[in-house]
Amino acid sequence: MSAASGKLIKGATGDWETVIGLEVHAQVTSNSKLFSGASTEFGGEPNSHVSLVDAAMPGMLPVINEECVRQAVRTGLGLNAKINLRSVFDRKNYFYPDSPQGYQISQYLSPVVGEGEVVLELDGGKTATVGIERLHLEQDAGKLLHDRSPNLSYVDLNRCGVALMEIVSKPEIRDAEQAKAYVTKLRSILRYLGTCDGDMEKGSLRADVNVSVRRAGTTELGTRCEIKNMNSISFMGDAIEYEARRQIEIIEDGGSIDQETRLYDPGKGETRSMRSKEEAHDYRYFPDPDLLPLEFSEAWVAGIKAGLPELPDQKKARFIADFGLS
Repeated sequence: MSAASGKLIKGATGDWETVIGLEVHAQVTSNSKLFSGASTEFGGEPNSHVSLVDAAMPGMLPVINEECVRQAVRTGLGLNAKINLRSVFDRKNYFYPDSPQGYQISQYLSPVVGEGEVVLELDGGKTATVGIERLHLEQDAGKLLHDRSPNLSYVDLNRCGVALMEIVSKPEIRDAEQAKAYVTKLRSILRYLGTCDGDMEKGSLRADVNVSVRRAGTTELGTRCEIKNMNSISFMGDAIEYEARRQIEIIEDGGSIDQETRLYDPGKGETRSMRSKEEAHDYRYFPDPDLLPLEFSEAWVAGIKAGLPELPDQKKARFIADFGLS
């Protein structure tokens, strides 16, 4: 069963449907980073949790953290997803001051986890299933501090190299309420599994929200805009509703939507342009020459599956069956 029909938005020229896809970045629960032994503890003095690998010193080579891989596989199993027995790390090339390597180690064509699903509980007792496209492992960037000086930016690399799971949904979410229900359910699953603490205030869980609109009853996808780094479920809902109406007004006025990355300003309740949207070819992906492919045995994956805890849907079904709860 695909996602339920969403709430239509009335425009000046008819009804419109919102199409939403989410890229959720979940920080992996692990004591050390994805490719180094540096601490992942939140806080601390700036640049106090940084290894030579994180700082990209010459000659330093990444070494994969097995616990982070295990956590990604646990998450994939909890999402009823396909576990790929062979996956590859790639270099995603772009320059940013808080990424000293000049690239991000991520996964592109061969992620650790393939297609899965999340079942949503909606108002009125309805349920809907949102497909998961993929889950891949990647390293986080550092953090730029702009409030320490009127004419300088400071760089804190404590977060640089922390393991992230990027969980990419299919574009099957149809309104803000479904999007909020999806992130709420996904966060619950991650917490039950113990693979991410889901603390959005600390940035452990954040989402990039892709929004487009189309005429009600049509199937062609519109041009999407991506709202970056949403770390509040409530604000995410507000951002989706604003962005959908913004796009509808532009199209109805005879304009067209530019594919771009946008930020949400909760004070003003609006999104604003950040930069034109990059495509995969802009990042010049290629397999990371310093890392061998990850290869699992079916027995190793089965051992992880056997140790999974009872998940939210299983607990709900048991409470209904055993205790007669509604």
